[in-house]
Amino acid sequence: MNRPLEAVIFDWGGTLTPWHDVDLPEQWRVFAREVHGIPVDSPEVSEADLEQAQELADKILAAEDKAWKRGREDHSSASLEQILDAAGVDAEHDRHHLALAAYQGFWEPHTLTDPQVRPLWEGLHERGLRVGVLSNTIWSREYHREIFERDGVLDLIDADVYSSELDHVKPHPEAFRAACAAVGVEPEAAAYVGDRIFEDVHGPQRIGMRAIWIPHSDIPAAQRVDVTAVPDARAHELLDILDIVDGWRG
Repeated sequence: MNRPLEAVIFDWGGTLTPWHDVDLPEQWRVFAREVHGIPVDSPEVSEADLEQAQELADKILAAEDKAWKRGREDHSSASLEQILDAAGVDAEHDRHHLALAAYQGFWEPHTLTDPQVRPLWEGLHERGLRVGVLSNTIWSREYHREIFERDGVLDLIDADVYSSELDHVKPHPEAFRAACAAVGVEPEAAAYVGDRIFEDVHGPQRIGMRAIWIPHSDIPAAQRVDVTAVPDARAHELLDILDIVDGWRG
């Protein structure tokens, strides 16, 4: 039997940020063009330069795909720096910081926090519950916290954990144990909220957490893993979680 709820821990992409369809190859084309100093859509760029930039973009995309595949298969983690290194990107290149800025600029429209997050987290705190974040990500803690600060919700997070700083990604039990430890609760006293059955329902339930599924993301077929798992509750929008929590609290 579950212990009284003490904390709710959240996935990030597709959960705290509304689901977006993203042109994933384009993220690395933007990066690679900046490395090569190529103005986007400029008619004066040579075909040779464009081909070199495309070749670099393809290498990085392949390295990223390989990293995420490992995550699904053996649940090992990766960071942005490791992916770029695997693709042969020179981090000391004089345009590297400009390429990273262009890459982050590409992602900015897709990182906006759902407007329901602040009232939801305020409502959880009013109920005496802690708020945590656990995300499968290649991005750094600092970058994620900058996003939360930009959108005015960082002050409501009691603890946040990112797979880029762990050895494992969700659904590995150690990822969820790390998040529970950061928030300061036992797994049986925590619920996890996410949009993916494999990572966000199957994963937390394996260590005794409750799982709330938000079924509004169009997960690409290549990212899906067939698994039999039934969420403890469904939330069709974030604020539904307050009613779910109230029901569990009696």
